[in-house]
Amino acid sequence: MWKYLLKSIREYKKPSILAPVYVTIEVMIECAIPFITALLVNQIKAGCGLSVIIKYGLALLVLAGLSLNFGRLSGTSAALAASGFSRNLRKDMFYGIQSFSFENIDRFSSSSLVTRLTTDVSNVQMAYMMIIRVAIRSPLMLIFAVIMSFIMGGKLALVFVVVIPMLGIGLYVVIRKAFPIFRRVFRQYDALNRSIQENVQGIRVVKSFVREDYEKQKFGSAAENLRGEFTRAEKILAFNGPMMQFCLYINMVFILTFGAYTIATTQGLNFNVGQLSSLMVYSFQTLMSLMMLSMVFVMITIAEESGRRIVEVLSESSTLKNPDHPVYEVQNGSIVFENVRFRYSEKASRMALERINLMIRSGETIGILGGTGSSKTSLVQLIPRLYDATEGVVRVGGLDVKAYDIEALRNQVSMVLQNNLLFSGTIAENLRWGNPEATDEELRAACRLAQADDFVSQFPEGYATHIEQGGTNVSGGQKQRLCIARALLKRPKILILDDSTSAVDTHTDAKIRAALREYLPETTKIIIAQRVASVLDADRIVLMDKGEIVAIGTHAELLQTNEIYREVYESQNKAGETK
Repeated sequence: MWKYLLKSIREYKKPSILAPVYVTIEVMIECAIPFITALLVNQIKAGCGLSVIIKYGLALLVLAGLSLNFGRLSGTSAALAASGFSRNLRKDMFYGIQSFSFENIDRFSSSSLVTRLTTDVSNVQMAYMMIIRVAIRSPLMLIFAVIMSFIMGGKLALVFVVVIPMLGIGLYVVIRKAFPIFRRVFRQYDALNRSIQENVQGIRVVKSFVREDYEKQKFGSAAENLRGEFTRAEKILAFNGPMMQFCLYINMVFILTFGAYTIATTQGLNFNVGQLSSLMVYSFQTLMSLMMLSMVFVMITIAEESGRRIVEVLSESSTLKNPDHPVYEVQNGSIVFENVRFRYSEKASRMALERINLMIRSGETIGILGGTGSSKTSLVQLIPRLYDATEGVVRVGGLDVKAYDIEALRNQVSMVLQNNLLFSGTIAENLRWGNPEATDEELRAACRLAQADDFVSQFPEGYATHIEQGGTNVSGGQKQRLCIARALLKRPKILILDDSTSAVDTHTDAKIRAALREYLPETTKIIIAQRVASVLDADRIVLMDKGEIVAIGTHAELLQTNEIYREVYESQNKAGETK
């Protein structure tokens, strides 16, 4: 897993290497300071002059300054490497998500992807910084301090042979029990983010149905579950600190007691005050190293689950692949479905589409009607390869859609959804998603065709009017018309309107359809609608039910031959007459 993650280091290899180098030098200097201090203590005890004290003092001052400087360099390098690593990691994940097919995205919830891009990457960043600094410093300090302890303290240093394994066993037990809990914690993070996301996105619905208390309860439940899991993990990790302190004090008591006894009984011949002072420092360094090392293990334990979740995204390959030699030009807007069957995933219990055979000539206007769940949207999503057919072939411009370069194909297919999205920015910026090079006059022309120019012109700032995130400061009908104008600017060979005039009145709907016939006569137009009036003038109407095509014909033909269509038409007309 870490090998996979470390591919994102790239240009930050240099600081990633320099940080451990600086740390190594820092540790060597820090371990030399107690040794020099012990020599100074012994010189003072032997009655040395001021010049000797000054010489040793200057040496200690220089070593302390060097230690401080290399500590600063190691910290700066580690911070630069870790922050750059996390930036690349987020970039790689985000770019990967952009290449996902809808099938890939369906495997991850949006709240889970947000958690992985934020919390999980932050955990891995912190762990990486500790690995290239603290995880290098602690073992080196431990090794050097233990070696120097045996040099300075002799047999007294044998206390480390007991203390270190005892701490190691305790640390292993703590991590072994905490890791499964952290795995559950991140699932709780996903649930919490999902609750927040749903509430913020649907805040108008929440307030209109007075469901604030329910949403508070749902959020509170997710937050409480997260708190409970974290509390269980922290209770286990809480043993780490007291365990370290206990071993530190035991160590100090042992060294002070037996060190003082040895000095007193041998009158400083076998063991002197300088050695005792240095041994105390090395003892402190050793156990502090172990304590820091335990923190590294805890952080890695948390980051391991985060890393696994990140790798799931990084290793996910798009289910849609470009062919080896793709076609970059779509000849025309003809569409053919040959024996197409489709389901959204291999685990799906049933097919969303069954036995689809349909031929659409370039430039035709096709209406698609059907009840909710009849898979109208599923059908049209196969045209720009948002999904691939499970069985059968979908052809556009005479070629299998899989033969095209995906970007080239999608540039010739414009889709306008019922709940299409406007991004934060000006109206003009949103419209230029359809054509980045469009002039102001082209923007206005597209908006006139989509019946949007009138209301845009009434805004004080016109096309420079700022759109809030999600288009919350315009009405549903206005949003749909702006999205239609955006699609028209692409001048595509195929235009798909997926119930995209549901929020406009029938008069405006008719004007939009008339404009489409005049402006894009050679473009194939597919109109998915709930209202029969929206597809009355279509060249043909496709009637769908339960994922199958049950009838195809003109309005007049279907009135004569299809009972379902006739019932829908009559019920809608009666409803209109009643109003």
